[in-house]
Amino acid sequence: MKFKHRFSLYFADENTRIYKCDDLSMRIDFIKDMLRVALIKDEDLLPTFSIDPGHRGIDNNGRDKLSLDGFELCHPEVSEDEECICFRHCELDFRIELLNFRISIKNDKGLLYQDRDGLANNFAGELGNGSIHYTRREEDQFIYGLGDKAGMVNKNHQRYKLDTSDAMGFKAEYSDPLYKYLLFYICENKAGSYGIYYDTYSEGQADFGKEHDNYYEAFNSISFEEENMVFYLIFGEVKEIISRFIHMCGGIGEVPDWAFSYCGSTMEYTDSPDADRRLRYFIDQCEEYGIKAGGFYLSSGYTQIGDKRYVFHWNSDKIPDPKGLSDYFLNKGLRIIPNIKPAFLDDHPLYEYIAANGWFLHYLDGTPAKFPFWGGNASYLDFTNPLACAFWKNCVKEKLVDQGYENIWNDNNEYDIHDKDVYAHGFGKEIPAKLIRPLFSYLMAKASYEACKEVNPKPFNVTRCAIAGSQSIATTWTGDNYTSFRDLRYNHYQAMTMALSGFCFFGPDIGGFAGPKPDRELFMRWLQYGVFLPRFVLHSWKINEDSTMPWLYPDLMEEVKKIFGLREILIPYLVGQMRNCIENDMPLIRPVFLKDKDYDREADQFMLGDRILVCPIFDEGVNEVGLFLPKSTKGFRLRGEGDLVKGETFVEVTCTIKDLPVWFVEDE
Repeated sequence: MKFKHRFSLYFADENTRIYKCDDLSMRIDFIKDMLRVALIKDEDLLPTFSIDPGHRGIDNNGRDKLSLDGFELCHPEVSEDEECICFRHCELDFRIELLNFRISIKNDKGLLYQDRDGLANNFAGELGNGSIHYTRREEDQFIYGLGDKAGMVNKNHQRYKLDTSDAMGFKAEYSDPLYKYLLFYICENKAGSYGIYYDTYSEGQADFGKEHDNYYEAFNSISFEEENMVFYLIFGEVKEIISRFIHMCGGIGEVPDWAFSYCGSTMEYTDSPDADRRLRYFIDQCEEYGIKAGGFYLSSGYTQIGDKRYVFHWNSDKIPDPKGLSDYFLNKGLRIIPNIKPAFLDDHPLYEYIAANGWFLHYLDGTPAKFPFWGGNASYLDFTNPLACAFWKNCVKEKLVDQGYENIWNDNNEYDIHDKDVYAHGFGKEIPAKLIRPLFSYLMAKASYEACKEVNPKPFNVTRCAIAGSQSIATTWTGDNYTSFRDLRYNHYQAMTMALSGFCFFGPDIGGFAGPKPDRELFMRWLQYGVFLPRFVLHSWKINEDSTMPWLYPDLMEEVKKIFGLREILIPYLVGQMRNCIENDMPLIRPVFLKDKDYDREADQFMLGDRILVCPIFDEGVNEVGLFLPKSTKGFRLRGEGDLVKGETFVEVTCTIKDLPVWFVEDE
């Protein structure tokens, strides 16, 4: 019966209970610090590539979405009557009404979580198509997460697309969607906090108070195309929830020490006819200005034929000897990280070969699907096809790794596919590609990682598009940002959002990728901020203007060199803190309120690891930092050397663009 679905017990053991109503199943699994809930309409569930609590690595065909392997399970005592079931789990009291399977969770402070009144799930199409989940909301709730979403740190009252996009020149204040797909958020309300992760890759929408409906209490809502819905409720303090989510998704992969040094990048050099000379000259300039670099991101201009880019093709006019170039950089102590893209233009030298083998995303008649891509029409490689994946790995190995390029930059991998008639191999069972769009980015990064790992035990692998679980095999960055003071500020909020979403090694393009050249003040403020981020990379594409390189303003080089020198001083701390992050499943940079729960959620300040409080300036014309230090029993020292200052003390520090940035170190 529509709107009234009464469930009854179908199966139970000490870890799992399944309830049935006609062809619908509701399943709950008791996991330490979590409750997993599954609404099953179709028993043929898509696999997951995000859940790996045992950190064993994900099989190439994925993991059964309902598997409990690797989880620490619990066995609460359950009481049940005709109306509801009740149990105590994770030191919380659960009540589930069997009519419409409405879940309520309380602690000693009150109601922590509750499904919306009336109907909270889309059981029989009453609420539309796909999966829809409504939960009770409080007006002054805090919402954190969802990946690289724009806007303030608190996402309450906002609505976001669950989607990915090649959002070049995006505005960090409001552009949506961006590059990541991560249906994980944390809700903090009067009773405490909980996290919720929906294990899907399909398009949808997250709404935290934009929508109101007279017939229901205030609600949050999540909707997406996949019909089956599997989600995890994660309990604890906000910091604990983040750690438990990261751990559940396979943890954080290792990062080589050199990647913490400044890495150069600009499209200008590889787009130049004399790319080889320009790239080698980068090292000369670093040596001339006394700047230590660990690597260089090789933009896609090295693959050009005419004005188009052809992945795995070396333009021998620009770079006559790829191996010689790699050896030159290695002899100078730098690694090159080449850019590769998952789409092949339809006049690519390999296109017909790939099409003949059926390795592209395609229509049901087998015809490759084509999409606009970098000045032409291209087809995306289908990484759900094992043979296509093997082809990719072989290309990475032969064209790059064997030439000395053992670290990879996976770019433009958002898979801009919205046509329901485009299909993927689906590991042996064809499925609409749009149902799993962001999964292709993970599979691409995984294939690149595995190809490099054959010769490099700790490859540096970078991916622009990412899902939950990606950071076990790749790092990331925040995409093609815009150059302005306002975007600098909102890039900071974006960074805090990514940290609260469980990302560890990342950062923006310092100085801004698109837009005008940063003026002197903005350039220095961006450097003063970026020197404390995990990824320390200046990258840009400035049409008819100089690229954003360290020597952009020669008269500021003494001040710039001090900032780059500070980065080298910080590297032992960064490497040690990264090790702690891997061991404890925590982001490397994080909002201060994870240390001091009463601290401003939207603060300009942030923590770098456990002990460094970073205090940037994001506003034009401001030359002073004023802040309250967070709570601490040990106290802080300005730049690690000043007098000891107690926590909760208000401090003011002058900081012009010619000064070192402001940071405090908590005493050990």
